[in-house]
Amino acid sequence: MAVNIELANLSFAFGSREACLNDVSLEVNESELCCLLGPNGAGKTTLLRCLLGLLRPSAGSIRVAGNEVADLSPRQLACLVAYVPQTTTMVFPFTALEMVVMGRTPFVGVTSSPSRADRHIAAASLERLGIAHLGQRVFSQLSGGERQLTILARALAQEAPVMVLDEPTTGLDYGNEVRLLHVVSELVSGGATVLMTTHQPNHALTWADRAVLLRRGSVLASGPPAEILTGDQLSSLYEIPILVGNLPRHEGTQFEQLFCTPDLSASEFRPTHH
Repeated sequence: MAVNIELANLSFAFGSREACLNDVSLEVNESELCCLLGPNGAGKTTLLRCLLGLLRPSAGSIRVAGNEVADLSPRQLACLVAYVPQTTTMVFPFTALEMVVMGRTPFVGVTSSPSRADRHIAAASLERLGIAHLGQRVFSQLSGGERQLTILARALAQEAPVMVLDEPTTGLDYGNEVRLLHVVSELVSGGATVLMTTHQPNHALTWADRAVLLRRGSVLASGPPAEILTGDQLSSLYEIPILVGNLPRHEGTQFEQLFCTPDLSASEFRPTHH
């Protein structure tokens, strides 16, 4: 199976300040969803910015689909990596379809306009995500969940082998959160490689093939979520008591689902009486 994201001994620091990333190495394979978890300030956003070519590492290398990111032009990198930010705002009254067509920009000449084929790919991306009916709606007037699905459709229209999602469920209600993650899971089943940051360990326990725990710019653990997202590991990562348990299996199936929750029996969560 192809390795579509490869970070080797990656380090980064802003000027003379303490390093934000320290000798970070990780791999994400084709058809794999990798969740990157860690507390605020762990280095997750810095890692994504390096991967997207927005920051140049002080040491180490980054390869995407076999190509050194440092050797690629922005257009070449955009053909390989699609990016879904936490939130997207738009001042101009573009429709949802026009927003998705923008995903075709890496393949459109500087003096050219999107072709009929580009528009067909964009429309097909909306259809695949079940939001074709939003095509002519003004993007800024869509709900938060509808906007995020539209931006995911834009990334899909980009037809890049790698997708980078930065906390894509931020601001979404629970229903839209689950719907979006289910769509991402289906894209991975269809061959996409996805690296996603999240503040919710349950996202990784439910949807991911691989989890990476980042703390103070270093990898604390990496591997299958069921193996590394233990109560002890998560408690150490977030510095609060956390329990990981199993939900009851559905009758007649071997399906098993893990979940995490704060350990409310711990002294940190007990009420204090004065």
